[in-house]
Amino acid sequence: MFPQRLDSTIAYDIAKAMMDGFNRHYRLFRTESARAKHRFETADWHGQQRAQRERIEFYDLRVRECSTRLEREFRAGEQSMNIWQQVKLHYIGLLVNHYQPELAETFFNSVTTKILHRTHFNNDFIFVRPAVSTEYIENEEPTARPTYVAYYPGEGGLEATFLSILASFGLRREFENMGRDAGYVAEAVRGRMKLVKLRANFQIQVLSSLFYRNKGAYLVGKIINGFAEQPFALPILHADSGLLAVDAALFGEEDLLALFSFARAYFMVEMEIPSAYVQFLRSMMPRKPRAEIYNALGLAKQGKTLFYRDFLYHLRHSSDKFRIAPGIKGMVMLVFDLPSFPYVFKLIKDFYPPQKDTTREQIMGKYLLVKQHDRVGRMADTLEYSQVAFPRERFDDELLAEIQKFAPSQLELAADAARGAGEVVIKHLYIERRMIPLNIYLQEAFDAGPADAAARRQIESAVVEYGNAIKDLVAANIFPGDMLWKNFGITRQGKVVFYDYDEIEYITDCNFRKVPLPRTPEDEMSGETWYSVGPKDVFPETFEPFLLGNPAVREFFMRHHADLLDPGFWQAHQERIRAGHVHDVFPYERERRFAVNPPRAGTS
Repeated sequence: MFPQRLDSTIAYDIAKAMMDGFNRHYRLFRTESARAKHRFETADWHGQQRAQRERIEFYDLRVRECSTRLEREFRAGEQSMNIWQQVKLHYIGLLVNHYQPELAETFFNSVTTKILHRTHFNNDFIFVRPAVSTEYIENEEPTARPTYVAYYPGEGGLEATFLSILASFGLRREFENMGRDAGYVAEAVRGRMKLVKLRANFQIQVLSSLFYRNKGAYLVGKIINGFAEQPFALPILHADSGLLAVDAALFGEEDLLALFSFARAYFMVEMEIPSAYVQFLRSMMPRKPRAEIYNALGLAKQGKTLFYRDFLYHLRHSSDKFRIAPGIKGMVMLVFDLPSFPYVFKLIKDFYPPQKDTTREQIMGKYLLVKQHDRVGRMADTLEYSQVAFPRERFDDELLAEIQKFAPSQLELAADAARGAGEVVIKHLYIERRMIPLNIYLQEAFDAGPADAAARRQIESAVVEYGNAIKDLVAANIFPGDMLWKNFGITRQGKVVFYDYDEIEYITDCNFRKVPLPRTPEDEMSGETWYSVGPKDVFPETFEPFLLGNPAVREFFMRHHADLLDPGFWQAHQERIRAGHVHDVFPYERERRFAVNPPRAGTS
């Protein structure tokens, strides 16, 4: 029930202070995102990576600041239910004509739930559903930048139009040959869209800000010709000359999904109205949830909010039960899923086998490292939640017994949970996209038999992708630690992604060694190691027995990735990283690069 009157001045003051806290947060977030342009222009790659890590921490810092202020100035945690209901209504009033209302609502939820314990607030106090629409928000001031700009090719044709588009971003580093690049893009567009006739509505819509990530800047837009729409993205990189060049032309939803993948680092984009960017991007990638688009833009808390709303909606419209996830059980993480929902839920166990010398704090630190690191398309992003309530009737009894056995400290049951009613509360968990575990994917091919040609192709593609995933991680200064097939998954696009983080290390922190020769015949026959092993020592030769037991796997691995068994491979990458080199890992194949395969007039 909402209050009949808004008669509390302290309620308005609390609401105004919370809005001030959010506005400060987004101002800092937007400023840091805008600085990515200068870092790109000056090739400050280490600064770009550092800023990406630091920006992730902005939100929690601002929530703590705001909560502290509310407690100090208003004793917010001691205010009555009536006051908190009025706070929310005043806050809704402050959202009118706001340019980021959905983000401000999420900020309100974060601050409110931090101040009020879960047992003391209810859904009247927070935004379970959005209160303000984000449709068609625009800044009407004459100096404001629109979300996107539409271009209409005239007599100059596509080349002149793309020349104008590239120049419009005002990058303060010269292009190697902007005219050449505009010509490449125009030819790629003609080949892709088979442009034989331009319709009356032919236009090119381009988002007003570039998308910066690592060593690239991406121009994102779509081409409209009659009933045909073609999403596209143009990666702009520093060429070998030190000048800028358009590196490729990416087209269609699949290319955009790879660019905005959940396994890649977040973009830095200067946005006044983020919901408008999300709406534009969703029109190009209708299969991608809005939650994941917000995540890709660096707005992870909004992504979490939308994900949770989608999850609750799915629960209301499904009836299957949570279960222990299929596959080999982990020694550190307990994993469960809902078969009808494309995500898995992971919680840290309370105790681990002796070979896992770790702690809950260390494991959480590994997951944070992945969140802040360049995931290069090879490490799954995770959503981290605390105090998550599930309906007890949806929990499989075997799953509940598993949690009670291995993670009792993370479980809170309502008094009537034993009777199958009430709630099951998990105190801390991670949620990530479900993938097919690589060991299961390979087993499916093994079961078909060695004479099956399709099965052999499946094995080879999986092994090649597995090795490529490890090499991409190595280039990003990540050693997976446990490289068993079960710790990698296959995505819908056929990409191999790593998802078990409890043993990851920086490559530069490891000591890659060759196995010493045995001193005596007894050493060679012994089942024990005859040499000393330090805590960070890694012996790549020893990967072989664990990974290459299947003859087909061995054949393809040795053909494509035998270098992974050589300590020299790992040591060479260590030296490059320590020398300050930042490796390029592209979200598209090498053959797509204009430098490798430039478009030709009249070709498709």
